[in-house]
Amino acid sequence: MAARKSLGGAGLPPLADLFSTNEERALEAQTQERVMMLPVSELHDFPGHPFQVRDDEEMEKLAESITQHGVLMPGLVRPRAAGGYEIVAGHRRKFASMKAGIREMPVIVRDMDDDTAVILMVDSNVQRENVLPSEKARAYKMKLDAIKRKAGRPSKENSAQVGQNFSVEKVAEDAGESKSQIQRYIRLNELIPELLEMVDGNEIKFNPAYELAFLRPEEQAVLFDILQAEEVTPSLSQAQRLKRASQEGRLSEQDIAAIMREEKAQTRDTGKVTLPAKEIEQFFPKSYTPEQKKKVIVKLLASWARQRGEQER
Repeated sequence: MAARKSLGGAGLPPLADLFSTNEERALEAQTQERVMMLPVSELHDFPGHPFQVRDDEEMEKLAESITQHGVLMPGLVRPRAAGGYEIVAGHRRKFASMKAGIREMPVIVRDMDDDTAVILMVDSNVQRENVLPSEKARAYKMKLDAIKRKAGRPSKENSAQVGQNFSVEKVAEDAGESKSQIQRYIRLNELIPELLEMVDGNEIKFNPAYELAFLRPEEQAVLFDILQAEEVTPSLSQAQRLKRASQEGRLSEQDIAAIMREEKAQTRDTGKVTLPAKEIEQFFPKSYTPEQKKKVIVKLLASWARQRGEQER
């Protein structure tokens, strides 16, 4: 059933910020399209959606707010060839609605081509807090490819902007990043999943990760095994040496091990403790992010320290 819904009116609770980005609110303000109530069962995820929908503390708050106030900002969807609708913006709102037991959600239905949908999907998500490096890497790549395709087929909508949009600069401008930073993020897509997960968990820093992304997949697999066995992480200097040796065609398993076993001056005798992901992941739900796992571990250690202190009194 179609229904009009007033957006951005006086007295709108600040909780609306939980549901949307500035881009989405501006987009809605510029349109005269109707807001429709659709069953959440008819709303399908965007193909290749690069942003995780995490069942975390923020999601709990969102679900609670929806229970009390409903979905304040409609999602954006487009008709789906196979039936139902494809979500362009609103994946978290759909998940929170389902979590809250809400069966319908307000959405704006808009016809749009694949590339326009990709660009809107990325822009409506990438500015959120706590976006993982892997999410940015995939999202920037998707948007860049979409812009290039659109520039290759000028239309009334984009013909005046072809020269401007057909570039990394446009992605950088929209994201508030430098051109080189966008290129570095996109390069992370060349990392094998195991190393990329370590980047998301901050076990490998961004700059070394960029250098490691130039290694061949089989070299990365060997490196990952060594990192887990030796409980070490590569410094920028080590990553650069690994990259250089790989590009020169002289990076063997022995070379990788030798470079990674070198003691790093900056971490010597600092008391740093590394917990290999494969040893602790069995204790956490699959939906937990590295940051969530870290918080749980810190809480458990704090509890242990209190108990230990009480026992020693």
